[in-house]
Amino acid sequence: MHAASRDALAKCREKLQGTLGAKSDGGATGAKLGGELFQVAEVLEGDRALRVAVADSSAPASTRQDLARSVFGWKIDDSTLDVLLDAVGHTWSNPRDLRDSLVDLSRLSLLASAAAQGQLPAVEDELFRLGRIIAGNPELEQALADRQAPTKAKRALLGELVYGKVLAVTEALASQVIARPENRPADDLDALSQMAAELQGTAVADVTSANELSSEQVESLKARLGKIYGRSMTVHMNIDPKIMGGLVIRVGDEVIDGSVSGRLSAMRRNIP
Repeated sequence: MHAASRDALAKCREKLQGTLGAKSDGGATGAKLGGELFQVAEVLEGDRALRVAVADSSAPASTRQDLARSVFGWKIDDSTLDVLLDAVGHTWSNPRDLRDSLVDLSRLSLLASAAAQGQLPAVEDELFRLGRIIAGNPELEQALADRQAPTKAKRALLGELVYGKVLAVTEALASQVIARPENRPADDLDALSQMAAELQGTAVADVTSANELSSEQVESLKARLGKIYGRSMTVHMNIDPKIMGGLVIRVGDEVIDGSVSGRLSAMRRNIP
């Protein structure tokens, strides 16, 4: 995303925060905004002419906003329309950046809804666990990642997996990932889980162990990592017997490989 679009997105996020902050409805506005902004993004995805027109920087902002109002004004809530018109009024480097930013705003709205209900930590954990489940089932992941398959069919498949087992916000976010994948479904879900962690002011440590750690061990690890990185930590656990023992810890781009397999590999590399 180029500079103009990054600046526009930053302003859109400020607008969204102001809109959500003005409501004290237990997250209802965030949930509605999240769903409707994604619907708008899907319409723009399927209509190139409209997508180009509402992001045409050569046209006056008022003209673009009038077009957006005429197309969506009767379909979405006033709060959603207000956020949409603000987004359309900014200058974007290209039309796809506007569409992608509406998806970003949609997800932030849903996560804000979870936060308002005190559910953000649970949503973060459910997104991560759902990603691990999908990653562990290659056939399922391939079916959900199939860009040629009908979205309705993929959402039905996802529904069989999560219905009644996760919070409504988690299901809505997962449904968005399936409808509009950017990478592998498991990776997209992991990215959303990390977004949820960041909104809580925590950093995510992806920890791989050969065996399941006890809750006490996980808490001890969180405390030690918190001291190292100087902030609260969330630990996402993965089990992989192939590492044989020890831990592999990834925080952002930094990897700490304390696994047995890692040490053996290092020894082999050092043997003349």
